[in-house]
Parts: sequence; C-alpha cells; structure tokens
Amino acid sequence: MKLIAAVASAALIVASGAALAQPIVVKFSHVVAEATPKGQGALKFKEVAEKLLPGKVQVQVFPSSQLFGDGKEMEALLLGDVQLIAPSLSKFDRYTKKLQVFDLPFLFDDIAAVDRFQSGPQGKALLSEMKSKGIQGLAYWHNGMKQLSSDKDKLLRPEDVKGLKFRIQPSDVLEAQFRAVGANPQKMAFSEVYQALQTGVVDGQENTWSNIYSQKFHEVQKTIAVTNHGLVEYMVITNAGWWAKLPPDVRDGLTKAMDEATAHANKLASELNERDQKRIAEAGKARIQTLSKDDVAAWRKAMEPVWKKFESGIGADLIQTAQKSNQ
Repeated sequence: MKLIAAVASAALIVASGAALAQPIVVKFSHVVAEATPKGQGALKFKEVAEKLLPGKVQVQVFPSSQLFGDGKEMEALLLGDVQLIAPSLSKFDRYTKKLQVFDLPFLFDDIAAVDRFQSGPQGKALLSEMKSKGIQGLAYWHNGMKQLSSDKDKLLRPEDVKGLKFRIQPSDVLEAQFRAVGANPQKMAFSEVYQALQTGVVDGQENTWSNIYSQKFHEVQKTIAVTNHGLVEYMVITNAGWWAKLPPDVRDGLTKAMDEATAHANKLASELNERDQKRIAEAGKARIQTLSKDDVAAWRKAMEPVWKKFESGIGADLIQTAQKSNQ
C-alpha cells in the first residue's frame, strides 16, 4: 500500500509539474491584414514575447477578423475569449469620453505632437481610464494623420464642403466636425466606402494616405486636401482582470514585448504613409491640394464649436495639455 501511495504521489507531482509547465496562451485578434502596420505590430509582439518568455507564453495572432469581427471583439475580450485587441480610438467613447480628445479636429499638428502627448503623464494615464470597465490599455499604435478628399475640384476652405456627404467612422465628434462646416456625415463600414464614393452615395471621406491608397479611394475622388486635420489611431487593450492576475515576470516580459512592437508598428505606419502619398501623386488620378496657413486657420476657426461641445466630457485641462504638445 505504501508503494502504491508513493507511486500515486509521484505521479501527482509529475502531473502538477506538467500543468505548471503549460504556457499561457495569449490570443491577439485584430480586423486588418497582416501587411498593415497593425498586423506587423501584432506579429512583432508574438516574436518578442515568445523570445523573452520561452515556454511561458504562446502568442496566437488572428488577423483579418479570423476570430472576431469589429462588432464582437470587445465583447470577446471582456469575456476572456481573447486577450489582446487593438480597436480604433473612436470606438471607446461609450466607455470614456476622455478618449474623444483624439477625435477633435485640428488638435495635433503632426504625429510627433501625438507622440509627445501620448508619452506624457496624461496620455499614459488614459491607458488606464477604462480599468473600472474591465479594460486595460497597453499601448497606442498609429495609422496616421487624416486627409480630406472629395469628388469636387476645390477643397481648400470650409465653404468648399458645404452640402457634401462625407463618410465617417461611428463617432459623435466626427459627426459634429462635419456638421460644423455644413456637410452631411454618413456613418459607414470601411469595406463599403469605395463603392459609395464610386457611385456617389457619398461625396468624400477622411483617411490616412495609406488607407486612401490601399483602398484605391484616390481613383474615385477628384481632390485630396493635405489637411492633417485628425488621426486614425488604435489602442492595444487587454482584459484588466486577466492582466492583473499574470505572474509578475510574465507581465513584465509582455510589457517589454509590447514596447518593442509599438515602436515597430509606428515606424511602419510613418513609412507607409510617406510612400503612399508619393504613389497617389504619381498615379495622377486625384489632384493633391496643399493648404496655406490662412486656409488652415479658416478650418480651425470653423471647428471651434466642436471643441466647445465636447470640452466638458473630455476635460479642458486634457485638451490644453494636448495643444501644448504642438510646441
């Protein structure tokens, strides 16, 4: 009996050891192609995390909505079905109004200003703003600054868009942005935009150079104005409860991997936008218009009511801090 008990005990120890040796599975689900900055950032995270934590974590990346689409990924994260997703910042306004700061038009002069704000104390604090809702932000990933396009010949001043229909992402700020200049915002899925532009369902849209080029929007628009009036940005988020329960060494390793993946994804985003702006110019299908300082000033003045409308929810201090990052 003693021998049987000893063997059973040894077997239990071996079984327990095997259980402990099982790696922590980290599922990273996103909705874009692997060739995009977000897609490459996710792959870099997998590479670095598994290198830093050999045998301790296994990162599984699911691109192009293979696991969950836009409408289901947040629910999946909160239920623990995935551990990492990277939604557009425009999609967080139902969890916190403070992140609407990133949708305010003409707030940031360029991506360098965005970086300065996000790496500062208040920008970092926003990553934990949704913690009480079960969401922990880990990093900001860039797509790029937005440009404005339309099927008209002129796109220099706010009066040039009066009465036109523009596709937007679901966002109260973006809706108010176009209404402020007398245009008509139309919420529409990204996948439907090309056909809508081609058939005249909408007259124009706002997007990054890389999105405009990859989706061929420049082929069905007459004019693209270099407005840099807003940004398309993502936040990589995780389930706050899951993150808090990770062993400290694993959490530290995943944080380092995320830092490296963020630098990689953001560098790619910058390179891609620069390259695709040149490609659009070389294609010669849409005319690229550059705005003067007076033109930009006219747009900024027209957008002032948008800032005032959302100031109470975002916080005047947060907006002021973001403005200072332009200096």
